[in-house]
Amino acid sequence: MGILDRFATIVKANINELLDKAEDPAKMVDQYLVDLTESLADVKRETAGVMAEEARTKRAADANAKEVSRMEDLAKKALKAGNEDDARVFLAKKQKLEAAGAELQKAADAAKANADKMRQMHDKLVSDIEDLKGRRETIKAKMAVAKTQEKVAGYTSGSDKAESAIEAFNRMEEKADRMLDTADAIAELNTEPVDDAEALAQKYAGATDDAAVDDELARLKAEMGL
Repeated sequence: MGILDRFATIVKANINELLDKAEDPAKMVDQYLVDLTESLADVKRETAGVMAEEARTKRAADANAKEVSRMEDLAKKALKAGNEDDARVFLAKKQKLEAAGAELQKAADAAKANADKMRQMHDKLVSDIEDLKGRRETIKAKMAVAKTQEKVAGYTSGSDKAESAIEAFNRMEEKADRMLDTADAIAELNTEPVDDAEALAQKYAGATDDAAVDDELARLKAEMGL
């Protein structure tokens, strides 16, 4: 696989989208920095090689173009000197050079296109790395806050459960109170009603006993001469 194929995804990659999809952006941003830094070293090396190829093919194409121009100038000089056969030789050489020059120019154009792509990759990598370095601490701070919020939410959930348990106990207590009140009411209803006449009879029965005791006391006092 060529260098352009291996690094094509670098140009297309969107770091923001990758971080949005990551489960833990704080960890991923560090990993991306490591990966991008390693890729940057490779891209720098390959870019230098492609740029050197661009320069070499351009020099070859330029040199060929100069040689074509020189052959034409020589053909003109030969014609001016009346040497048509010499002019033919120079023009034949010129045609061969032009044919080779067309291929050299294609190679030079392809090398320039490759070099432009490599420079684009290099510049994007540098930009992404600088952007990630600037955002790393911000991302980590946001992740820390998010984790704290999750813990707080967990505590809140536990508090809600405790409140629910207390409410359940309160409901049970209220139910027990209602049952006790109902039992008391039933007991009261089951109690036999008081007979007023019997109550008064007991009162007077007690009074008769007291009168008998008084009579017995009077008799004893009389016997004793008191």
